Amino acid sequence: MKGSCLCGGVQYECASLDMPIAHCHCKTCRKAHAAAYASTAGIKRDNFQWLKGQELLRSFESSPGKLRHFCSACGAHLVAERPQQSHVIVRVATLDEDPGVTPALHIWCSHDAPWLKDGAAVPFYPEWQPGR
Repeated sequence: MKGSCLCGGVQYECASLDMPIAHCHCKTCRKAHAAAYASTAGIKRDNFQWLKGQELLRSFESSPGKLRHFCSACGAHLVAERPQQSHVIVRVATLDEDPGVTPALHIWCSHDAPWLKDGAAVPFYPEWQPGR
């Protein structure tokens, strides 16, 4: 599977998702992605490679020993890692194709802000809401 940043300047490839997709709700993921949670999956280092744009990558140590890698041109967060671990953590939303599996769990929900809770009354629309 191939993946890329928003501007396409950085591209990567992974042979498989080696860990389940998880929606991480931790405060640092919420801030890094400006979203309610980040969808992530672990990939063994042997199954991951950068294809293009490594010179555009910048890193930020968001917590001790954890590096978040992002594109310096568009700001898209692509991968996180703890260098001593045998895997990297890919941001699943940066994949350019369907990984063929669905999320298995939500983690760090204790960090949720009250306004992040969707209720049954919150409508869903396939595109823009009617009248827009």
